[in-house]
Formats: sequence, structure tokens, C-alpha cells
Amino acid sequence: MAVRLATYNVENLFLRAKALNTSTWQDGQPALEAWARFNALAANSVYSQQDKAQMLDDLQTLKIIRKTVNGRVLNWEPFDAWALLRENKGDFIKQPKKGDAVIVATGRDDWIGWAELITENVDEVAARMTAKVISELAADVLCVIEAESRPALVRFNDELLGGHYGHAMLVDGNDPRGIDVGLYSTLAIDIRAVSSNVDVIDEEDPKRGLLFSRDCPVYRLSLPDGDELVLLVNHLKSQSRSTKDDPDIRRTRQSNRVRAIYDELRDQGAEYVAVLGDLNKGPKPDGQQPTLEALVGPGSPLVDATTIGGFDLGPRPGTFEACSLANRLDYILMSPELAARATGGGIFRKGLWGNPKNKKPPRDWKVYDEITNAEQSASDHAAVWVDLDL
Repeated sequence: MAVRLATYNVENLFLRAKALNTSTWQDGQPALEAWARFNALAANSVYSQQDKAQMLDDLQTLKIIRKTVNGRVLNWEPFDAWALLRENKGDFIKQPKKGDAVIVATGRDDWIGWAELITENVDEVAARMTAKVISELAADVLCVIEAESRPALVRFNDELLGGHYGHAMLVDGNDPRGIDVGLYSTLAIDIRAVSSNVDVIDEEDPKRGLLFSRDCPVYRLSLPDGDELVLLVNHLKSQSRSTKDDPDIRRTRQSNRVRAIYDELRDQGAEYVAVLGDLNKGPKPDGQQPTLEALVGPGSPLVDATTIGGFDLGPRPGTFEACSLANRLDYILMSPELAARATGGGIFRKGLWGNPKNKKPPRDWKVYDEITNAEQSASDHAAVWVDLDL
């Protein structure tokens, strides 16, 4: 049976957090950092004066609070912000008639609530272009990165893909922004089982809690002839950097754990296994990738799809934005037995504008005529695919 396996970071299907839906990552990064920091501080049992000062600063960054001539006041147009402040029970903040808004809660026990990122509709042209990429790609099994929910996958399949896929699955992960990993498969390929690794603890740094930024779900797919295809779908730690979390260090620990899961599956007898998705780190100019060494280093048994005969990299080596080598973020890595069944593959860039700052389409590859700017791109990632004779 000929099976096309693909991975594609779609940047959400219908709804995306406003802070993620900006022209460049830098535009929304301060709001995302403020949102994460505020919710972490809001969980403290007691709020120090330093905590309160920081939370007020974060609320201002999120535009929940506005700085005016009368002081820092609550925004009277709450949806004209990056996030909403949910106060489900108790009072967290009050606005005097004059002067600054004041945090009145003394700690977590005084109120129930959080800051919730505001979402907005994905550009209508971008949504259609995402569907056009998926339809033309025609994968039998498609790993979908940054999908907001399983209902969104089902709706997208029904409304924009003509019901091409018979199965859609997504397990909520650790990222509350609605950028989870899921999977489509055709009716002939059953999703026999899925197991989550969402609760895996970061054993090297237990204080920080959960290891995976999203999840590393393991999908067991049944092929018509009875063979089993096992997929480890990933979206590793982003490249955004903060003083508390070096993304390379955490991503290395994540890739080590993914490799351990792969090894366990192989020890249990799994033959056709693939690790795929957005691993969020590209090779260095010399081709080495120390951050993902457990998966793509010289000691790894996994075979990178880009190295198989018949794989077409196209005019550029990467998969993200301008597609430099450092921007090869999306991978399909296969067990030796699965790689031996690969007959070809490639990188699908027709929905990718390239550098978001460019006013003109990329010179190195053709994009759909309907895409006239970066906002209309299907995604800022290309899809990666491989054909298998199973």
C-alpha cells in the first residue's frame, strides 16, 4: 500500500490568540511573556508588594490596564487588549473613582480567576490557503501542528477539505494558547490507539514541573494489510528566550525523552515508527544539531527523511519563513525499517510567503496566486512529506 505521511504546522485553523497572530514574533512576544508571568504570580498563596507591582506591569503590557493622565486604569474596552482578566469568584482588582487601579486580593485564596488570551479569526484567505495546501499535498496521514482543538480539525475537514479524512484526533496538551498537535488519517487507516505523555515530569528540573511544552502523543495506526504504523507527534519548546528558561536546554531534555519513548517502543517490538513535527531548531552551518542530538545526531538510529533517495529539498534547505538551513524546523525521522520503505518525499512551500517583512512573494519558489502578502500565507511553515511503500 502506498502511504503518504506528512507533517504541517498550520498556525491554527480558525482561531488564534491575538498575541500569536502578529506580523512578527517580536510584536506579540511581550504580551505572551506578560501573560505567562501574570498567571504564574497569580497562583502564589500570598502576594508580596513586589508581586503586585509586577502583576500591574503585566496587566498594562496586556492592555487590561491603560496608562492615562489619571493614572493606570482598567481598560473600558476590554476586547481592545491582548487578554481578558477573568474574575470568576472574589475580587482581584478594583478601580477607584480617581487614581490607579489597585490589586485588593492578598493571595490565591481570595479569588478564582486568571488572564485569558483573546483570540481572533484567522485570515479568511489564509484559512483557504491552508486547505489548498492540505488538499494538494494529499497525505494519507497528516500530523497537524498548532491546531486549536479536535472540533476545529473536524470542522476544517468537513467545511474546507471536503471530508477527505475519515479520522481526526487531538489530545489537549500543556499549552493553554490553543496550539496543540493532532492527526488526520484517511478512512482506510484507523487510529487504533493514542497515548499521551502530557504528564511527564522534567526529571532534570522537577521544580519546573511538566517536561513537554505541548505533548508527545503516541499514535498507533492500523494499515489495511494489518501492519502498524506508530507516530510520535511533537512540537518542541519554542525559540523564544527568557531569563528563566533557556529554550535550547529544555528542548534538549524534551528530545532526549522523545528518544527514550522511541527506544521503549522499539523494545516492545514496534517496527514502523516515526518521530515527526515541529522540533523548533535547525542545523548549524556545518549540519550539526546538538540540541536535537538524541534524535538526529550520529548516534541516533532514526533516519532523517531529507537524507533518503528521492527526497526533493527544493531550492532552499529549510521549512520556516525564508527557509535557510537554520530554519529547517520541521522533521520526519523514521526507524530503519520504515526508512527502507520510503520511496521519495519533499518540502511543500506553495502556501509559504517566506520572510514576513517581504513586500513581494519569494523568488525561490512559487506561491499560490491568491497569496499577496504574509498575512494571507497558509502558514509560516512549509509541509514536509514522505511516500512509503507499506
